Amino acid sequence: MEWNLIFFINSALLGVGLAMDAFSVSLANGLADPKMKRGRMCGIAGVFAAFQAAMPLTGWVCIHTIVQYFKSFEKLIPWIALVLLCYIGGKMLLEGIRGGEEETSGQKLTFTALLVQGVATSIDALSVGFTIAEYQLPMAIVCALIIAAVTFVICMAGLFLGRTFGTKLAGKAGILGGVILIAIGLEIFITGVFF
Repeated sequence: MEWNLIFFINSALLGVGLAMDAFSVSLANGLADPKMKRGRMCGIAGVFAAFQAAMPLTGWVCIHTIVQYFKSFEKLIPWIALVLLCYIGGKMLLEGIRGGEEETSGQKLTFTALLVQGVATSIDALSVGFTIAEYQLPMAIVCALIIAAVTFVICMAGLFLGRTFGTKLAGKAGILGGVILIAIGLEIFITGVFF
């Protein structure tokens, strides 16, 4: 692969494809906290972008070092994403049902929950290491940075949309956010196991 326009377009499109789960989770996070400040939104989008960049690079390293171990781990990816997203989504759902309108609106996303979301939405990006395996290290890094930038922009859009609709939905936002996270977990699991 050489440095050309096709490389940059492919990297950006790869970023768009990988960022869809992170977009949906960002939407759920925005729904759950309609009063979220812009700095916090940048932090959340930054965490998702960092994970989306790190996972393909980790996959690339695995391809170039320990391929046989990575192939056996790859089968677990849909299961891990399902468990993590259903746990977080179920927790949001229960808190939304139990808490009523006052407690649900303005819920704060903990740093630990954000890290779990970052791993859960980006773990399937490990397999992108196969896609970029023919790249030299500098190209793999640039590709990962492009993926991160695209993910950041898409997640910010999700957070803004979620925050806007979260204000309108008030107490039902936590329930909707939990349902979205569980649905994403199921989608990753079903496509990873059955397709």
